[in-house]
Amino acid sequence: MRPPMSPQLPGTVRSFAQRFSSTALGARLARHLAVHQLHAWGFPHGSGASDTAALIVAELAANAVTHGRVPGRDFELRLTRLPGTLRIEVSDTRSERRPPRPGELGAPSAVADGGRGLLLVESLADRWAVLDRVPVGKTVRAELDLPR
Repeated sequence: MRPPMSPQLPGTVRSFAQRFSSTALGARLARHLAVHQLHAWGFPHGSGASDTAALIVAELAANAVTHGRVPGRDFELRLTRLPGTLRIEVSDTRSERRPPRPGELGAPSAVADGGRGLLLVESLADRWAVLDRVPVGKTVRAELDLPR
């Protein structure tokens, strides 16, 4: 018989990481699993934090699949719940194709099919950045301040 698990204290760090195929299906699965994980952490489906995180994951995963794809390489989603903050990171292995930094995004043409995803991330996230990934690639990180 095992002793009962002690509950995780609210101030501790919780983390979820998963690799996905660099396909549209992989991007969709990343969003679904992110929402499921957030629900397990106490942010129910349909809540503001869950919906905002789902949109950010969807945009970053779509960008990784569209602009960061290297044949045969996956992209990675990492969610980290820190005290008061949810950190969302999407990493791919394409170093040479880096998006503009925060504050450097230009408005897309009115008739352009794309170019709005990072504008959405910039408007929804409290902070975001583009980081180098070791040994190769890049990580786009977005952070949401969570309600206390």
